[in-house]
Amino acid sequence: MLPRLMAVVVLAFAPIWPSAQAAPGISTDRAAWDAPQAPFRLYGNTWYVGPHGLSSILVDTGHGLALFDGDLPESAPLIEAHIRALGFHVRDVKWIFNSHAHVDHAGGIAALQRASGAQVLATSAGAHELELGGADPADPLYGSVPYYTPVRHVRVVGNGETVRLGNVAITAHYTPGHTPGSTAWTWTSCEHTRCLRMVYADSLTAVTGPRFRFSDRPRYLAGFRRSIAAVAELPCDILMTPHPDASGFWERIARRKLMDRNACRSYAAAAAKELDARVAQERKNWRARRDCSARPGPRPCGSALREPNSNSFDGRCARHGRTDS
Repeated sequence: MLPRLMAVVVLAFAPIWPSAQAAPGISTDRAAWDAPQAPFRLYGNTWYVGPHGLSSILVDTGHGLALFDGDLPESAPLIEAHIRALGFHVRDVKWIFNSHAHVDHAGGIAALQRASGAQVLATSAGAHELELGGADPADPLYGSVPYYTPVRHVRVVGNGETVRLGNVAITAHYTPGHTPGSTAWTWTSCEHTRCLRMVYADSLTAVTGPRFRFSDRPRYLAGFRRSIAAVAELPCDILMTPHPDASGFWERIARRKLMDRNACRSYAAAAAKELDARVAQERKNWRARRDCSARPGPRPCGSALREPNSNSFDGRCARHGRTDS
């Protein structure tokens, strides 16, 4: 337990993906993620209560509050303050839903659960990773992101299952890929007689640790592609994502055009393109390693050839004029 605790303390002050292949265009700076952001209404009974770089979404169901994601461990006090600033009570949070169980979206859940007494809800794979504090070997980023306080007593919600709290019905859509337990959550928010379809779609970024390759796991890769296609088909008036920048959220806010019925399709199309590029690069690296290994003469040096699942390879043999014995 002590080594794990020390690892969490050390990594708390480091970039969130210190050894991972980071997603293009998305910051991994914890301070930037946790930057101040005033809470505000998105539409109807739906509010933004997270810091600037990480989404946390609050829904007033009329009989209690539903919260989506708890962000970083250090985000929990800020989220609580935002809930109070809007005139709500933290104790009225009855449900906490999770998009995926990485520290930047689940790290604050245990503290928020303690403060509110809320029930935490996730997919079966998501619940498993939450209960492990993020230490799930099946996760593409396993070993590359910090762990966090495990979340206990997680309620499992089935794919396509709808749960009801007050006058709000929230539906789970399994979208495994970024993590095995990734989930999109949908509900309807109304203002007067106009109701809009809200989508909190999980991250679709093809980001991994150095020992995970999508091209080595055809079933996982096929499932990821199905998830991207499923997000594209969601009824979608207002799209929110765990990383706001990943879906142009702040740009839509600045243009005062948060509603975009093409947002889910655009988000999925960008993800599909990124995944294709990632798989193509993995295969290119594999061919380079194979060709380098087949050359006569000195054996190549470099960890990429010693670690078959490594994503890093610069295409050179016997780098720096050095050979391995």
